[in-house]
Amino acid sequence: MENRNFIEEIIESDLENGYSEIVTRFPPENNGYIHIGHAKSICLNHGLSKKYNGTFNLRFDDTNPLTESIEYSNAIKGDVEWLIGENVETPFHTSDYFDFIYNCAKILIERGLAYVDDSTSEEIANMKGTPTEPGLDSPFKSRSIGENLDLFDRMRNGEFKEGSKVLRANIDMSSPNMILRDPILYRIINSDHHHVGDKWKVYPMYDMAHPLGDYIEGITHSICTLEFEVHRPLYEWILNNCDLTNPHPKQIEFARLNITNNIMSKRKLLKLVEEKLVDGWDDPRMPTISGMRRRGYTARSIRNFCDRIGIARRDSIIDSKLLDFSVREDLNKTSMRIMGVIDPLKVTITNYPEGKVEWVEGKNSPEDEGMGTRKIPFSRNLYIEKEDFMENASNKFFRLSNGREVRFKYAYYITCNEVIKDDNGEIIELLCTYDPLTKGGWSDDGRKVKGTIHWVSIDHCIEKDINLYSNIYDSDEVNDCVSEFNHDSKKVIKGYIEPEIDNIGIIPLQFERIGYFIKDINGSINRTISLRDSK
Repeated sequence: MENRNFIEEIIESDLENGYSEIVTRFPPENNGYIHIGHAKSICLNHGLSKKYNGTFNLRFDDTNPLTESIEYSNAIKGDVEWLIGENVETPFHTSDYFDFIYNCAKILIERGLAYVDDSTSEEIANMKGTPTEPGLDSPFKSRSIGENLDLFDRMRNGEFKEGSKVLRANIDMSSPNMILRDPILYRIINSDHHHVGDKWKVYPMYDMAHPLGDYIEGITHSICTLEFEVHRPLYEWILNNCDLTNPHPKQIEFARLNITNNIMSKRKLLKLVEEKLVDGWDDPRMPTISGMRRRGYTARSIRNFCDRIGIARRDSIIDSKLLDFSVREDLNKTSMRIMGVIDPLKVTITNYPEGKVEWVEGKNSPEDEGMGTRKIPFSRNLYIEKEDFMENASNKFFRLSNGREVRFKYAYYITCNEVIKDDNGEIIELLCTYDPLTKGGWSDDGRKVKGTIHWVSIDHCIEKDINLYSNIYDSDEVNDCVSEFNHDSKKVIKGYIEPEIDNIGIIPLQFERIGYFIKDINGSINRTISLRDSK
């Protein structure tokens, strides 16, 4: 029997009791790039629409022209399309519904359920009361319906300064739910809007616009995170008091995604960008979808991660290692293999002719034969990783050591004969010999070696900047996103990669036995993730 989460149970019950179609949505504010926390909502809403043959909408909740931009809209659209693997032909905009929302506000005024308040934001906050003490009525709450209608129209026409007036709902200043203590529905903003131009001087608040946007689009299930649970009574109050005749959307809350060593706040992420602690919203260290794409995370790995963590009613913190596991699992199946060295130690094959080059054949993927093979140059002078050599090794060390034979992948059996050191005793070169009868890395006489290591030809490898990333925060509790920022979260080193790297586009790569990487847009190489947590 299929395991269903509680939202699926609600939807299936609704379908059995009269719902003809399921319509879901992802409604981001376009005031920044979306992050991994949003991925859970995107995957959930899109996945439900697919499972129940419904419709999925992308709607920009663009009700604040002071913080929103077309750049953010375009980035969000691209990230959503990448994540769900589908084009979003025409995103919706809350701003396209402003006439309808404005008329709904006038209906509330006409019914005595909204009034224009001249109080300052500080005065309104003070009148709110506390969770244990009721609030106080505004002195402007007694205005007549006619006066409120006139003032609201004049607010729309731009006759008043920003902050001088707001439209508030007339509900209950003694409600135990402080959201219902005459919340602000509209405010004055004398700024042009990136989508609808200069038509409007008043803009609806989220709690006013969101339920009406859902209603206009025919959203059946308005699925949001738990912090909006206390807003649900206001969501329903708006829908119930605006003379709306069609079926109302149903708000359902689920636990938001929190991941260790990450921040899930656009405000804090914007601060990192503004303070130039990161190289923009798509910096590969950022938990934004754009940053993860640039770092080499795959859409499927993020979708799989969201499936694994499931849908719950209570907030929790997910260990980032689960995301790492999902990324590695997918990259192991999909990445092209290539050899690269990031901590080089020179190897000279003393019995290999000077100037000779052989092109050995390497598989591009052990998981997918269809990815084919490539040619790799082998020569007298090679680099290996320093950690693949140990001068005085135990029997449990299966890589290169004095007098020990190992396999150089795709090439030959190699034996170390002599170690060269500098004046400080640092190993700088290994003098080795190869067995020409083991071409391809296999012996015809049946002898076996336990170690296989990767390598590159010094005369042919391509030098690249390699960007190594770690967490931008060392703690799960971040109080000050600037002072607690990990300035060592990005390190740039030199790497030496087989020449095939210059023939490869921006695709997932596995540097054999090192980790997963991807080309960056500036020509350097980003490490997506190590092969193991210990790296």
